[in-house]
Parts: sequence; C-alpha cells; structure tokens
Amino acid sequence: MVNDGGQLYTIEGVSAGLIMLLTAYFVLNSTSIYTPGDSHINDMQLEVLGYDALLMMNTPANNTMVKSPLQEIVEQDDGQRFKTMFMNLTNNKTGSTTDRLQFSANYTYRIQTASTQNATASAFLSSSRPYTEGEHAVRVTKWVIVDKQLGSSPVHNRAVLVEVLLWRDA
Repeated sequence: MVNDGGQLYTIEGVSAGLIMLLTAYFVLNSTSIYTPGDSHINDMQLEVLGYDALLMMNTPANNTMVKSPLQEIVEQDDGQRFKTMFMNLTNNKTGSTTDRLQFSANYTYRIQTASTQNATASAFLSSSRPYTEGEHAVRVTKWVIVDKQLGSSPVHNRAVLVEVLLWRDA
C-alpha cells in the first residue's frame, strides 16, 4: 500500500478500455451491410418461374403434336385456357396450400399496312385479377410463332410476343 493512486488509475484505465471495446462491439454488430444483389432475388425468382411456365406452355406435349398449347391459345384467343394453365404452373407448391401469384397477360404483334410500315398492336389475353400498380410486378416475355390473321393482314406464320406481368399478393 505504498501508492494507492496508481492502483486507482490502473482500474480506471482497464474499465475505460473495456467500455471502448464494448462500444466498438455494439457498433460493428448493429450495422448492416447492404448488398445490391440481395434486394432483387425475389424478382429474379419470379422472373424465372414465369419464364419456365411460358416455356413449358410453348413446348408441344409429344412429338406427334404439331402445335404447343401456347400457340393454340394465342391462335384461338383462349384466355381461360391460358389462365388455367399458367395459374396451375406458377402457383403449385409442395403441401396443401397454393402460392399467391397473380398475372396479367397480353400479346404484341407487328402490323404492316400501306400507310404504316412498322406499327405494332397489342391484344389482351387473360389475367387472374386486374393489376392495380400497387404491387411490385416483373415482366416475363416469350416469342411464339402462330398461324393467325392479325389486324388486316392475311393468315400466315408470324411471331408474336407474349408478355406477362407477374406479381405476388401480400
């Protein structure tokens, strides 16, 4: 007990060091690191799911079938068949509940008349419910070759772009 002041300074220094270490620990653990790739994973999953559904719908069932279901749907403007097939492909989950995916689909085609050389037109195909613009949607597209009269042009094979807005209800 020669110098009581030195012990007090030592205890004060150790406690100050512990406070600084704890402060640094809390600061580093409370910050979150933002990675831009993580914010769009849900969108990418929806995009892949929608693209896969359109790809499956545009694949003939077997080698004897000439046209795919998606070609027949666009040629016949069969929106109810599109809705049934698309909802079955996208909303299936393992378990007893289904997913909450909604969609709105149309197709766009090129029309060529004497007055307009490169005009396009769109036709509504189907939707599960109206898109209210409050939901965050992704756009999925697929080119389809159809044999159909579009606009005033004659019936012949042409490419149409099937576009689907796909979103998940909250």
